[in-house]
Amino acid sequence: MMTAIERNNVNVIGSGEQTLIFAHGYGCDQNIWRHLTPYFADKYRLVLFDFVGSGGSASNAFDRTRYSTLAGYAQDVLDILEELKFENVHFVGHSVSSMVGVLASIQQPDRFATLTMIGPSASYINDGDYHGGFERADIEALLESLESNYIAWSAMMAPLIMGNADRPELAQELEASFCRMDPLIAHHFARVTFLSDNRADLPLVKTRTLILQCQKDAIADTQVGEYVHRRLPRSEFVVLDATGHCPHMSAPRDVALAIKRFLP
Repeated sequence: MMTAIERNNVNVIGSGEQTLIFAHGYGCDQNIWRHLTPYFADKYRLVLFDFVGSGGSASNAFDRTRYSTLAGYAQDVLDILEELKFENVHFVGHSVSSMVGVLASIQQPDRFATLTMIGPSASYINDGDYHGGFERADIEALLESLESNYIAWSAMMAPLIMGNADRPELAQELEASFCRMDPLIAHHFARVTFLSDNRADLPLVKTRTLILQCQKDAIADTQVGEYVHRRLPRSEFVVLDATGHCPHMSAPRDVALAIKRFLP
């Protein structure tokens, strides 16, 4: 049988007693962390991987039922850590992977020492007094556009997601990452990502958590980050002097300093 290390194209780099595992966001793969990892590789052991359908993962391992919710992706994280025999790890998740970390830590709290969430959202859809950033019709239109022409959607959305219009090379890198993803799996993962609602899961998290938010983020604005902070019992909320949804690419030094201050 295929191992989780094979399935998720796991790579372990760096050295140190403490372990960080980096979980990428939608449409990305482990290469997206290349801006951030140099700040940690000298003193920490780093675990990098690709979710199924991304990067060098085994796309033939995709199972529509397993990955019908974010719980399937959380199980991938737990499988990886179990095979590596790593405990007390520091989880760093970008965007949707923030909620993947939430689910994994609830299931096996002793496996995680801390969680770091970069641009998290518990639900992208506005609901009564809850501000998620988008109306349901907006999300459905976004998904329809993605499914009708994924390449065009990637070209349109990458600059919006990245922000930092004065540095177009960052949006180009993100667009290229989108285009490396298996399109059929990308369609499925998009629906799981943008239609998930993990608000009820947040109070169940017992792990110390750092929430990193950019000042201007078209996907998850500060109201979203503040909501996550209020609902997490042991969380810290930091607004970075950065813009866009991917500060680990656009402002990696600021992200690294915030994480290092937070780590025990």
